[in-house]
Amino acid sequence: MTTTISHPWHGVPYGANAPRIVNAVIEIPQGSRAKYEIDKESGLLKLDRVIYSSFYYPCNYGFIPQTYGDDKDPLDILVITSLPVQALCLMEAKVVGVMQMVDSGDADDKIIAVAANDPGVNHYNNIEELPRHFFEELRHFFEEYKKLENKTVVVEEFGDKSMALKVVQDAIETYREHFSPKLLTK
Repeated sequence: MTTTISHPWHGVPYGANAPRIVNAVIEIPQGSRAKYEIDKESGLLKLDRVIYSSFYYPCNYGFIPQTYGDDKDPLDILVITSLPVQALCLMEAKVVGVMQMVDSGDADDKIIAVAANDPGVNHYNNIEELPRHFFEELRHFFEEYKKLENKTVVVEEFGDKSMALKVVQDAIETYREHFSPKLLTK
């Protein structure tokens, strides 16, 4: 019996119903202070650092496989669930909006989604339906959590579902342009 292990970024599809419902690979569970990232070479989950300040991720944080963002990484996704989920969990996420931000001078969009299979949150369909405090909490977390590292993050705006769908679609197309020829020749 042969077992094949897929790289979480390159070997997992973005989802048959993308850009509306996407696969999300969770790197950081809600409530964590550990900043995990997928190691681009091995596909293993790597501890990048423990957050320097007393902040905790306000929701599950990960990426959409087979996407490529402006920051030269897979497109980030924030997935709202009723409970924290384990790192490296693969889940379907319903896209509802986008948080556009600049991290140390580079554009770094974060797709906002709800877990498609979580009845506690999957009734949300658009970013406008989320509680106002959620946006304040996200903005505060992302603008403050790197200050003790002397890094600057600016949350520019929260975009609606149509803007988010375009960001996802663009990231899928950019991935294809950047990686598909290389993957096909291997």
